[in-house]
Amino acid sequence: MTRFALDGAALLRLAASEVPLAEGHALVGRGSLRSDAMAILYREVRDGTRTEAEAKALLDRMTAVKVRLLGDRVSRSTAWSIARDQGRDDIGDAEHLAVARLQADALVTDDAALIAAAEGIVPIAPFDDLLR
Repeated sequence: MTRFALDGAALLRLAASEVPLAEGHALVGRGSLRSDAMAILYREVRDGTRTEAEAKALLDRMTAVKVRLLGDRVSRSTAWSIARDQGRDDIGDAEHLAVARLQADALVTDDAALIAAAEGIVPIAPFDDLLR
């Protein structure tokens, strides 16, 4: 079994995909993962790149994706350490990295800044790995 950590954009992409998660894979994410994804959808509706009906339909599909959400003491402590060590102003990306380091084999994201921050912490996997 391969365990993948997701960011909000990857969760939305999976929910929108016509292809289901490959058998034998498991998903994890930070405790606010679904809220992160909802914030992306809200921004898209506000800037006119997605209709509200499309966003709400995708929110419904997103809730059907089985993801273990983590925000335990060890994850928080690890995120704090990562953020401090990287000199971050915000803890968010460090939470993704902490969950991935502690609970996943790889992180799935297209975010260039998060990919750069993951170097030496956790491997990055392409989105297509979720489907095979």
